[in-house]
Amino acid sequence: MSPSPSATFRRSPGARALRPAGLLTSAVLTTALLAACGGADQGSGAGGDDDATSPSPSSSSSSSDDATPSTPDAATPFTADNCGFEVETEAAPERIVTIKSAMTELVLALGAGDRLVATAYPDGPPTDAADAELVAALPVLGDRVPSNEAVLSVEPDLVLAGWESNFSADGAGERSALTDLGITTFVAPSACTQAPYAPDPLTFEDVFAEITQVGDLLGESDAAAALVEQQRTELETLRGARDGAASTAGDPAAPASALWWSSGSETPFVGAGTGAPQMILDEVGLTNVAGELEGGWGPYSWEAATAADPDVIVLVDSVWNTAEKKKETLAANPVTASLRAVQEERYLVVPFAATEGGVRNVEAVATLTEQLAALER
Repeated sequence: MSPSPSATFRRSPGARALRPAGLLTSAVLTTALLAACGGADQGSGAGGDDDATSPSPSSSSSSSDDATPSTPDAATPFTADNCGFEVETEAAPERIVTIKSAMTELVLALGAGDRLVATAYPDGPPTDAADAELVAALPVLGDRVPSNEAVLSVEPDLVLAGWESNFSADGAGERSALTDLGITTFVAPSACTQAPYAPDPLTFEDVFAEITQVGDLLGESDAAAALVEQQRTELETLRGARDGAASTAGDPAAPASALWWSSGSETPFVGAGTGAPQMILDEVGLTNVAGELEGGWGPYSWEAATAADPDVIVLVDSVWNTAEKKKETLAANPVTASLRAVQEERYLVVPFAATEGGVRNVEAVATLTEQLAALER
């Protein structure tokens, strides 16, 4: 587990209500649990795509001036050692830019969506319709990592990034330079890459600590506490259903094996042994055939995949490499076409935004559990 975040804060008494963004609906959770009970025992960032700096902002029909950020009820001092970079603020931010969908959805889930002034590097829309509409109206500073000029153009006081590599001279800007301009920077702790900050392995306790810490940073500590409590309850319910299914199976066979494929065609980039994919697969009850790879993600080979012959293949669905496109690639490749999972179309699909540490990880456990149970029927 990564080190516990160090933060000090004061929460104002007028906390905003928790938004349901990123949370499982009771119907989805119930369906997943019923399916689970009926089934068998079961650096660069995720995706492997290089960070590409956008030369100029590409905005939607709404400009940043149309966004009306809320004002926190009171000053909320915050300090933290964030991936080795000291973060210190005297008040909650009022103008937030997010890089990567996982960070956007965390802000939404904490009820601070009205303080978003722009986003960048979208992996897909939020699942909640109201949140999706809100995000669609915001300027998009870049399809990948935004330029420093694009970031500065919307005058943020906080930039929340999904990966450490998002902050660079060729990207959103160096963290120290942004700090000198009065702009706070924060990287998802689950994505820290260097010891002792890099999770090894990432756990749900790390994810919950991240939600808590970002809640403190945004002045939304109460919302974060409620969100963590809800997600912890959902996760424990899923665990109980999984363990119950295993206990009634007599002497169950070894857990099914899985290959978690995120991107790449000639060289697949897959979920490795210490990141969110491994954490999610563990909860679903699947053995990661690439679990011996170091880090959260890494390059694999189709020859190794063929030798492992996984029972299922988890396909990461992204706007730049859809699950359907991945199915076509697997069927057309002579090496992978022989895999049982390909011939029998034993696929599980997970949206990209749920594959990085964040508020959609519990949802990913539920939906993958449901899909796996459906394959076993």
